[in-house]
Amino acid sequence: MSWCIYILRCNDGKLYTGITNNLERRLKEHNSARGCRFTKYRTPVELVYSEKARGRPAALIREAKIKRLPRQKKLELIIPQRKLQR
Repeated sequence: MSWCIYILRCNDGKLYTGITNNLERRLKEHNSARGCRFTKYRTPVELVYSEKARGRPAALIREAKIKRLPRQKKLELIIPQRKLQR
């Protein structure tokens, strides 16, 4: 089972970081206000970043590291990935 770390941009501009083993399902949960308390009243949310992890423990460690980053550093993670998608 593959795990990934993801960052969402909420409709108020705030960023949410989480992990999942099914990104498509989790994104639908967040947008239907069933994902978590943080995103419940901030829908719709947009997936702005994701990366794969070797397993759940690795995903949890990486998620904690990302959550400790200041907002600017999180945005720096997001921006290079967006340039690659164009």
